[in-house]
Amino acid sequence: MAAEWKGKSRGTVLGYKIFIFCIKKLGLPSAYFVLYFVAFYFCFFAKDSTESSYYYFRKRLQYSRYKSLVSIYKSYFVFGQTIIDKIAISSGLKSKFTYDYDGVDNIKDVLKQKKGGILISAHLGNFEIAEHFFGELEDRDFINLLTTDVEHTAIKNYLDTIVKKSNIKIILIKEDLSHIFEINAALTRNEIVCITGDRYIKGSKYLTEELLGKEAKFPAGPFLIGSRLRVPVLFVYVLKESRKHYHLYARTSTVENKDAQALLKDYTKSLEWMLKKYPLQWFNYFDFWNVNKK
Repeated sequence: MAAEWKGKSRGTVLGYKIFIFCIKKLGLPSAYFVLYFVAFYFCFFAKDSTESSYYYFRKRLQYSRYKSLVSIYKSYFVFGQTIIDKIAISSGLKSKFTYDYDGVDNIKDVLKQKKGGILISAHLGNFEIAEHFFGELEDRDFINLLTTDVEHTAIKNYLDTIVKKSNIKIILIKEDLSHIFEINAALTRNEIVCITGDRYIKGSKYLTEELLGKEAKFPAGPFLIGSRLRVPVLFVYVLKESRKHYHLYARTSTVENKDAQALLKDYTKSLEWMLKKYPLQWFNYFDFWNVNKK
């Protein structure tokens, strides 16, 4: 089992080209059909993530052995669907999907306060299509995504030639902490800064909190930023509910400023509720609870 998140996702340019060919020439159903085989492959040849998923389903969600094994396959399959959906939506097929907006008024309220806001999400569902929800809130750009930018450059370069250019502004996390100034500048412009709070990278600062009955490490950054900058904090997730339907959840945290630990606890309560509602869609394929401490 992978001891910690390595900061990089699996995948090849050829794999993406195959799926994009299916989407454009044969339609979404054909791309989904290919996934039946891809998901099966990952069950056997992505050993670390498969073992981590088994622990999540078997030990944390208390599934039976059989249900845990089936859930691993289903999780890989749904993960592949969200990737395909992201490409399809970004390629002009947004009208093929339907969407529910649950709590979108919370985001509007944040913008009305003219202080900016911090939006903390997770690797749950299809967070990367959130911009297609947000894009309908205002006529101007107001979303910034804080990222390590460690995805495969070849894949990103290829996708840039296929999909519509994103309106989301990228803020890169840098060792010299200069990204803090960019965050402050974005908030001053009454913009929202999006951060994921469920992947701790070894060597970085962390906080601990219980999730699904066991303590785990969480990156300290999102919760320190969210608790110290005196701006509203929301938890947001975009979940796949059926083949062509997505649901956005946006909830406002009521934790007082300067209490990062309390904000983390509020976040884990929110995340745990979502995991129990959508157990197959937590695509955090690494040893999250650090059960393998070699």
